[in-house]
Amino acid sequence: MKVFVYTLGCRVNQCESEAVAESFARQGHEVLHSSTGADLVIVNTCTVTSKAEQKARREIRLFAKSCPTLVTGCYAQVNPKEIEGLSPNVVVLPLVRKPELLGLAEYMKNTQLPVLDAIKAYVSSSGRQGSLFDFAPSEFSFHSRSYLKVQDGCDNNCAFCRVHIARGKSQSLDWQTVVQRALEIEKKGYHEIVLTGVNLTMYDHTGRGLGGLLEHLLEAVGPDMRFRLSSLEPDHIDDLLIRQLADPRMQPYFHIPIQSASDKVIKRINRVYDSSHLERVIDRLREVKDDPFLACDIITGLPGEDDREFEVTRSFLERHGFALMHVFPFSPRPDTALENARDKVPESVRDERAAILRDLSAKLNNAYVQRQVGKTAEVILEGRRAGKWNGLTGNYLKVEVEGAPDTASLGDLFPVRILSPEKAGVIG
Repeated sequence: MKVFVYTLGCRVNQCESEAVAESFARQGHEVLHSSTGADLVIVNTCTVTSKAEQKARREIRLFAKSCPTLVTGCYAQVNPKEIEGLSPNVVVLPLVRKPELLGLAEYMKNTQLPVLDAIKAYVSSSGRQGSLFDFAPSEFSFHSRSYLKVQDGCDNNCAFCRVHIARGKSQSLDWQTVVQRALEIEKKGYHEIVLTGVNLTMYDHTGRGLGGLLEHLLEAVGPDMRFRLSSLEPDHIDDLLIRQLADPRMQPYFHIPIQSASDKVIKRINRVYDSSHLERVIDRLREVKDDPFLACDIITGLPGEDDREFEVTRSFLERHGFALMHVFPFSPRPDTALENARDKVPESVRDERAAILRDLSAKLNNAYVQRQVGKTAEVILEGRRAGKWNGLTGNYLKVEVEGAPDTASLGDLFPVRILSPEKAGVIG
């Protein structure tokens, strides 16, 4: 059987999709890189924004026209009936039952039922019990870097966010299992592990935290294994974590979901820190890494954001020189505290502010890239195009590599000198 796994949303979803793809490959099924010719499409969805759900609906309808489509993920958890209504070719498996997907490949190998009937039967009768940490791929069909999920869920209750409703309370994988899985990935020849979680810095937050986990990992792996952190909520970035980030194997790329730098707005949306804490976090990250790539998430037009509060955020972002901003115009999400907020910002103002920040992001990104010219960076090779390798630096620059040796292969690490910026990255 030919299977295509389509992923929307965060790196946790990407990690889980890789595990699903690996389970099908191990049972002798063919894992495709597009839906063309697929007998089954599995869609792993996101609910973080209304646009994410719109995109999911559009793609699900398209896939379901040609083959049975099994839908899971956060959107499938909070709106299963809406998804089921898209097509008679669609079957929904809620997120809380997602681990059951790991047994589907074996079932499909042994059943004589048509595909649609088979997945309906499996979803209605599967007795497979599992954990959200069962997603532990050791081979990666869609990435040259590896993903290791160590945390799920979130104990925060941000007023704009629906993800904690779908994912539930924070859970952490014990550090011994994390280390064991990291060593297995290292044995496979991978040189980078991306640690993922729904709220990664909430890992073991009542114990030694993410810093304690990194301490164990860095003691266990060799000098050629590097680590990247998927996203860092600011509230649990502590001294122990900062100390571990100083290790050269920790990559100088940090993505921080800021959302707003205005204390008034931060309080309005029920975030658990203030702007002075953000300042300290950014300063400490720059102390332990030389000119790291700092990315952030920002939501414009949050309820309570007037012109002055927007300027506070804009000025903060410019002053701290974020290399990339993911800018989202606020859209109220069902079942959240801000769904029916009375102090909403007009959509025209919200969108104008988003455009201002996107222009600022482009300006700051260009300045960051220009500062890298002449420097040497370690690049992991991710693919070839027109006879040349392309890869990714530790500080998250896409590089077209000139002069790679004939023996180079996917996933190799090479020191590369940055020569010049290009539209889609840099030449090295």
